[in-house]
Amino acid sequence: MFKGSIRFLLAIGLIAGALIAGGGCISAKHPAVRLVRFEFEQPHMGTLFKITLYATDKTLALLASDAAFAKVAALDRMMTDYDPESELMRLCRQPINTPVRVSEDLFTVLEESLRVARASDGAFDPTIGPVIRQWRRARRQQALPTLEQLQIAQHSVGWQKILLNPKSRTVTLLATNIQLDLGGIAKGFAADKALDVLRKIGITRALVAASGDIAAGDPPPGTKGWRVSISTPYSSNALSKTFLLSNAAVSTSGDAEQFVVIGGQRYSHIVDPHTGIGLTNQLQVSVLARRAALTDVFATTVCVLGETKGFQLINSQRDMAAILISGGIGIEPKCSSDKIDVPGVKEKSSSESNRGVP
Repeated sequence: MFKGSIRFLLAIGLIAGALIAGGGCISAKHPAVRLVRFEFEQPHMGTLFKITLYATDKTLALLASDAAFAKVAALDRMMTDYDPESELMRLCRQPINTPVRVSEDLFTVLEESLRVARASDGAFDPTIGPVIRQWRRARRQQALPTLEQLQIAQHSVGWQKILLNPKSRTVTLLATNIQLDLGGIAKGFAADKALDVLRKIGITRALVAASGDIAAGDPPPGTKGWRVSISTPYSSNALSKTFLLSNAAVSTSGDAEQFVVIGGQRYSHIVDPHTGIGLTNQLQVSVLARRAALTDVFATTVCVLGETKGFQLINSQRDMAAILISGGIGIEPKCSSDKIDVPGVKEKSSSESNRGVP
């Protein structure tokens, strides 16, 4: 799903004097090595994945980006619910009470999904697939699901209906008609994995952006981090917040661009698992943490929980912070804590942001 209105500014920064001709930079770790900035993009998971990296030459940059995109494509094939032959959908067709061994990546995503489901009392639920399908149909037909349709769909929803066994890496479905949907975590997880691929090839100064999910590695040469600005989609006059990311992540979720208006009511693409209804409150949530899989899933979850319970959940987690923006003119962003204290994340003052300091 598309994740709100987040824009990122990739800062090249000042380097001991000036930029080298042709866009190259002197590496701080290896002064004799010239690093050049490259940008690549490919469509995956229903959105555009963008990779920005620094490498010594174009050949290495192409090799690295192709390998990273290949990993994203493999994860897309594995976790999509649009393909009946994906590993995820094959799992959904397995007999109940039968342990099924799955791939390491799928098990990791399901394990993280259930952890967040448990921590949020089901505000995030990977079994919400039947309800999501009703709302996809609603957007296409411009008609709300009927009460009966939602009741039937919700009968199959419940994260407690999945049993994981880490020792055998198996998944057991405890009820019939379970339809898994990992749309609230898959893109962030894929961004993390793409960054891991780049690191293994030797590309550490890189950033992977999957719509509103951003995973950042080491900062560009001569800078302290990748500059990311979070602005409100509800008011052009509201100030944005700007952060420098270094081996950290940020995700933004909300209804700014993914919604449907039916009968004069605006419904978000984010659905509350408890009610089966698309959210009707205008809300944008950005979460900062060490990994994009975490920021992705928690941003969606806080949208469902709202400010009070959402911030309580964020503050119960280690190395995590959230920024919430409500719809309405003149409403300023709210933070989950007085100070953003996340490793690899530095908030820039408004004066620094306006001056364009890297």
